[in-house]
Amino acid sequence: MQLYLKQRIFTWFDSFDIYHEDGSVAYTVQGQLSWGHKLEVQDDEGRYLGMVRQRALTFLPQFEMYRGDEYLGCIYREFTILRSTFTLDFLGWSADGDMLGWDYELRDGHVNLYAAHDVARYGRWFDDYPMNYSDSLERKYLGRADEYRQAAGLSYRVLDDNVGYVRCASFSSGFGEGNLAQVMADLSLCDGLIVDVRSNGGGQLTYAARLASAFIDKRTLGGYMSHKTGPGHADLSTPEPVWLDPFAGLRWQKPVAVLTNRRTYSAANTFVMYMKGLPGVTIVGDRTGGGAGMPLNAELPSGWLVRFSACPMYDRDGQITEMGIDPDVKVDITSEDYARSVDTIIETARRLLRERAAGGVSGS
Repeated sequence: MQLYLKQRIFTWFDSFDIYHEDGSVAYTVQGQLSWGHKLEVQDDEGRYLGMVRQRALTFLPQFEMYRGDEYLGCIYREFTILRSTFTLDFLGWSADGDMLGWDYELRDGHVNLYAAHDVARYGRWFDDYPMNYSDSLERKYLGRADEYRQAAGLSYRVLDDNVGYVRCASFSSGFGEGNLAQVMADLSLCDGLIVDVRSNGGGQLTYAARLASAFIDKRTLGGYMSHKTGPGHADLSTPEPVWLDPFAGLRWQKPVAVLTNRRTYSAANTFVMYMKGLPGVTIVGDRTGGGAGMPLNAELPSGWLVRFSACPMYDRDGQITEMGIDPDVKVDITSEDYARSVDTIIETARRLLRERAAGGVSGS
């Protein structure tokens, strides 16, 4: 779907009409008398939808966005020479372009274009940040093949300080309730548990919910999800609650740390959403990559495929998780530790778990 914008002439304030491809009016934008720019957005029948309002007394332009009376976030211009860069703080998007040629590029880390010769993606979404994961360091903690156990998609062992370590590299590699029950039984005598979902690109939400169910003792609100109800950008259903039911087998009752990085995406991002805020749970590492909203794939007229998140997901507080989830404890793998074959994030989690176990903090 494409929309076309046309500015009205001979008006006191900036006003625009936004058209569908067939020429019918989709929205109108009406300028209002205000200190700085103020634009009201209406639908094709003149009903008020929202507003864009410029903040006063800022060095570079900043624009607040509202949907109805709800504040969504801010669009602000960054200081650059010749090229104009605008950031949407509530979506994690930025637009970068040539202000003379009105040529802009929108950057979003959750959209892909697939063609025979390449997969187009915005790699700076994660490449501009520390990797915070190394398979070489993972092998050091998991050990050799005969030193850890593999329950379908879950690799696990007991570390030398009696902390359990579970590596979940993907939610595409399924695991059944029997697998999860065995993991919980084998690690039940540990003082704390680490669940490592760094660089987990996602997979099936069913497996994310199944793993999270081992850390709750009663039906628990996991978050909310909306679905598209029409072609408009804001045509979304009222967010529906997503409920988690407790695992039928042995459940974890002691402190747990969930490890994350910028490549924790999709269903793994949703797993972190489920876990964050539960009693006894600490999220350790870097902000997740986001992309929680159930990806949709579609073929374009050119034959290319486009993939994007189609169903927004919100945490228990109603905050959008599409752009990632911040950890409770932010930590990067330091170059000094990496040179010594030490995973700073795992070691931080071990220390936190020991402290919580010594303090008598239990899980849910």
